[in-house]
Amino acid sequence: MQIDDLKTRVIDALESLKGQDIATLDVSRLTSVTDLMVVASGTSTRHVAALANRVVEAAKESGLQPLGVEGQAGSDWVLVDLGELVVHVMLVETRRLYDLERLWSDLPSDGDIEVRGERV
Repeated sequence: MQIDDLKTRVIDALESLKGQDIATLDVSRLTSVTDLMVVASGTSTRHVAALANRVVEAAKESGLQPLGVEGQAGSDWVLVDLGELVVHVMLVETRRLYDLERLWSDLPSDGDIEVRGERV
């Protein structure tokens, strides 16, 4: 599956359950671990878990088995590893604390961060 198709499916899955403040980070020039990160917020631990589960379902429906899912126990931050795309679903407070968008944008590179369709 092409990375753009995967990104679209992940974003559609998050939007279908009202994921908030969905951001896409191109980290391909910053790490060899993954090419894209998608970050989204949920309003409660149940919402975060449901969003992550929906991403897993969407990946499987596309024939892609997630490499791993971490953080489901507490559900204030769930990571879904889809290989070339990693999804972080967090409570608003957790997202604010870890501030992944700033963390990845502060690294020296010309990688792009897109928040709600706008380059940052």
